[in-house]
Amino acid sequence: MLQQLGRGLTNDEIAAELYLSPATARTYVSRLLAKLGARDRAALVILAYETGLVRTS
Repeated sequence: MLQQLGRGLTNDEIAAELYLSPATARTYVSRLLAKLGARDRAALVILAYETGLVRTS
């Protein structure tokens, strides 16, 4: 999920890619924000890049 966020996918796109409902994708994003102490999606994107889940091309 963090990798998909890092690639800039929306909740609906993440849901489709991971075969989840959009509501489940939203819940998972919210839980990632809480568990990782991130204040917004942008912080999760930064974390995805910093941890190497997403590479710059």
